[in-house]
Amino acid sequence: MVASAKNSLQLLQDRLRIPKPWDKIIILALNLLITVPLFIIIHQNITPLNWPYALDKIGLFILLLVVLQLLLVALRRITFVSIALYIVFLLWGTLIGDYGFGEVYSDYESMIYTMQDNPYPQDIVVDKLLPFPNKTKITKAITFDHYKVRNFAIMAANKHFKNIKQYPEYTYLIQYFAVFKEINSRWYYVKDPVGHEYIATADESLNYLSGDCDDHSILMAAAVKSIGGIPRLIHTQGHIYPELYVGTHKDMEKVNFLIKKVLFPKESQHKSVHYHIDERGNIWLNLDYTAKYPGGPFMKEEILSALTLN
Repeated sequence: MVASAKNSLQLLQDRLRIPKPWDKIIILALNLLITVPLFIIIHQNITPLNWPYALDKIGLFILLLVVLQLLLVALRRITFVSIALYIVFLLWGTLIGDYGFGEVYSDYESMIYTMQDNPYPQDIVVDKLLPFPNKTKITKAITFDHYKVRNFAIMAANKHFKNIKQYPEYTYLIQYFAVFKEINSRWYYVKDPVGHEYIATADESLNYLSGDCDDHSILMAAAVKSIGGIPRLIHTQGHIYPELYVGTHKDMEKVNFLIKKVLFPKESQHKSVHYHIDERGNIWLNLDYTAKYPGGPFMKEEILSALTLN
């Protein structure tokens, strides 16, 4: 009885065994198929070390590749079964789940691009910030619930980038970038009266898409907020500009790729994407009127205060 079972098991193993040299080729291919998504998952869930030349990412990838290669060689008798299970897993994720072949390729593409063309982060030390000037007036001026403001934002979302469907998890963020494009491509800078700080409401600024930096910031924040975004205003010496919450380091990799390669390739060519990291690790992207693309260079570096509108 026992001998018969052993013979049956041996027969099954012999049938599943892949002849040389195909066994090594398939093992290497399987290793790469497993290593890439595993590397992406681990990379997205650990604190980045930000070593020069992306050596931390390269080292992690090589380590995973070597460990998995040794493991697969040790289990080479069931290589075919492993391949089948892996393909079924990704097919299931593609057809029904949230993570399949398309998501693996998209994440890998954006991560590799970020390794080649890093965005430019800056930290904010929150405990050193000062009270935001004219906070009450500015907050009231951000009329995100005004029908003109929301209609304008919806118009912009339908006018720009509407046909980009391959990044569904970032659809809303792409809509906020559409608002940025519509405002910044049309904004005309006009100064306040001498000796007087005039603060226009967002719906007022829509009449001519003109005003100074605080008027622009108010309109940008209101329009973005009216369709679900989380903006904030940054106060520097003699200047105010808006920023947009984009998420975590994982999101920033995809956002960097979207801005540089998909949404604003000409405007951002050979340029860095600028953003701030707050004390909670949240990433905020520059939307200043001086920027030609989301994350353009900061006009003023030193931050005096911040006003978040969540």
